[in-house]
Amino acid sequence: MTESPLVLIVEDNDKNLKLARDLLQFAGLRTLEAMTAEDGIALAQRDRPNIVLMDIQLPGMDGIAALRKLREDERTAAIPVVALTASVMKSDRERFDAAGFDGFMQKPVDVRTFASEVRRFSTQGRVR
Repeated sequence: MTESPLVLIVEDNDKNLKLARDLLQFAGLRTLEAMTAEDGIALAQRDRPNIVLMDIQLPGMDGIAALRKLREDERTAAIPVVALTASVMKSDRERFDAAGFDGFMQKPVDVRTFASEVRRFSTQGRVR
C-alpha cells in the first residue's frame, strides 16, 4: 500500500490552518504545518512534501517570495506549490500564475471539495 500524500500547509491564520489540516487528515492525507514562509521553506527542505499549500499574505516573507526560494533550491524545486489565498481578482490570479504557482485555491476553502482538490494537485505534479 502506498503512503498517502504529505501536504505542507503554510498559513499564518490559526483557524484557517487548523481547518485545512483537519480536512486533509480526515481525508487520509498526512500534513505538516508552518505559520511563516521561513518555517515552511525549512520544512519543505527537510521533509520534501508531495505538495505545498502556500498562503500569499504571510508575516515577513510573503508567499510569492517563498515560492521563489523553493524554486531556487534543487531539493524543493520540483514540489508543486499551490497558492491558497483570499485574493481572487483576475489580476491576482494572473500574478500568481506569472510567479510560477502550480495552481490556485480560494479561501475560505470549500469543506466538501478541499481535500479532493489538494489530492488532485499532489498527484499531477509540477505543471511547468
